[in-house]
Amino acid sequence: MKKLPWAVLGMALALPFSVLAATEPAAPAATASTAAPAVAPAVNSGVAGQLTQLVFGLLLVIGLIFLLAWLLRRVQQAGPAGKGQVIDIIGSRALGPRDRLMLVQVGNEQILLGLSPGSITALHVLKEPVQVPTTDKATPEFAQRLLEMLGKDQKDRK
Repeated sequence: MKKLPWAVLGMALALPFSVLAATEPAAPAATASTAAPAVAPAVNSGVAGQLTQLVFGLLLVIGLIFLLAWLLRRVQQAGPAGKGQVIDIIGSRALGPRDRLMLVQVGNEQILLGLSPGSITALHVLKEPVQVPTTDKATPEFAQRLLEMLGKDQKDRK
């Protein structure tokens, strides 16, 4: 998904304000002959208001589209993580910006895959599965210490 250039976005935001600046301020009606021109700026400001509302509505819809695209991408990356999966990803290593190695377990076999933008290639089927150490989902050291400090502070306050 390509990003909008900042210049286009700036012009889209500045357009309603340039229309507002181009309208003439309404002069007080002194006579009946000047009443007709006083109506024209009111019509112009109505058009400017409608144009402003249109542009902001358009920007809101475009923003909503980008938000939904971002949410969809996030949900697809998470994927269905549940029990009963036949294929498990054991590990992954990036080789470059678009190339990567993945170790996948299917049943009792582990397969080393090479992924590139247009293809997936089985590089090696391991005879003996690689034993991956199981680690408890430990909190990072900073978070753990912060929780300890917060726990001590709460104990001290009681």
